[in-house]
Amino acid sequence: METKANYVAVGAFVLILVLGGVIALLWLAGAQYSEEYAYYRTYFTGSVTGLGEGTAVRYNGIQVGRVSKLTFDPNDPKRVVVNLQINPELHIPDDSVASIASEGLTGGSYVEIDGGSKGRPTLKPSMFGAPPVINSKPSTLQELEQSAPQLVAKLNGIADRLNNVLSPQNQAAITHTLANLDSMTTAIARHDKDIETTLTNVSSATGKLDTDLSDLHVTLTNANGAVTKVGRLADDADAAVNGADIGQLSDQLRSLAASLTRLSNQFSHEPTRLIYGDRRKGYTPP
Repeated sequence: METKANYVAVGAFVLILVLGGVIALLWLAGAQYSEEYAYYRTYFTGSVTGLGEGTAVRYNGIQVGRVSKLTFDPNDPKRVVVNLQINPELHIPDDSVASIASEGLTGGSYVEIDGGSKGRPTLKPSMFGAPPVINSKPSTLQELEQSAPQLVAKLNGIADRLNNVLSPQNQAAITHTLANLDSMTTAIARHDKDIETTLTNVSSATGKLDTDLSDLHVTLTNANGAVTKVGRLADDADAAVNGADIGQLSDQLRSLAASLTRLSNQFSHEPTRLIYGDRRKGYTPP
């Protein structure tokens, strides 16, 4: 019994050692693996043709990791869940955007992450729990596919308008207009000499008009000189009036007014004096 008990104890001890070693190896491997990559996740709507496990992941055009897994979103079958393994030394801002890009028209596809804004918080990956999510946007091809129906509709509308413009009635009208233009150009060609003569006359009239304008300019210049002289004369007259003896002139005017007053009084008392002269004189012997 004691021998069997020893065997059980030894076996349990060995089993515990083996399990401990396995756990230690797994822990070391996981720690090393977690230090080698940081895990992120993004979602793409629609087709992800060209992506697969191991597809390159680039940040601003520089390869920084690879796609580790592709699965369907259980909540939305139109979305694809893309898990990314990225260099842990890379700090991705939270406003970065992932998209599917291709190397030229015939090159392979890869996941492109556009760098976010400076100063923004960075996404924090962790060993446990769901990885942080990088926002995504449709690729250029997806945008073209989405806008293709609208583009086709616009092209159809343009084609319909062109058909309306090129209807038989409009074609007849355009033909008639071209015929009128041809008749007009023919008539102008027949009267080209008359047109040349008219242009010559217009040129001559323009030359005469230039001469008349020159004469008018000379006349206006002379008139301006005359006005200047008149202004000087007025200034001289004003100076003469201002320079006269106002007091003496006033005295003379008063004397003249007094003489005229006396003369008027005399004519009022003896109106015949203006005709016969003064009759109050005495007899004068011959």
